[in-house]
Amino acid sequence: MEEYIKLFDSELKVMSVIWKEGDIPAKKIADILSDEIGWNKNTTYTLIKRCIKKGAIERLEPSFICHALIEKEKVQEVETEELLNKVYDGSVDKLFSALLGRGKLSKDQIQKLRKMIDEVK
Repeated sequence: MEEYIKLFDSELKVMSVIWKEGDIPAKKIADILSDEIGWNKNTTYTLIKRCIKKGAIERLEPSFICHALIEKEKVQEVETEELLNKVYDGSVDKLFSALLGRGKLSKDQIQKLRKMIDEVK
């Protein structure tokens, strides 16, 4: 498996903005996260710089444009695998059981899950 860059939840919030918006100025990321979760500009810039240092974001000039160097799907895959191993002993059926046992899935969500299972067969 290729090397994975471990990101903390706060860093993932920064990455989520970039994945959603595409290449974006750091100032705009700070504005979005200020509106969404109340972070101040310094907090956001610190996290952007941390992501740059880890190799998750590339800084493009002029205007401090942030470009994602890692794909959202790859992060989701690795984080899901980590959750599965940490919380459900690597068992997909235990994860599904926990999701279904909550009783909070809509009929539409259940139908989508059935379709995915059918496609795997």
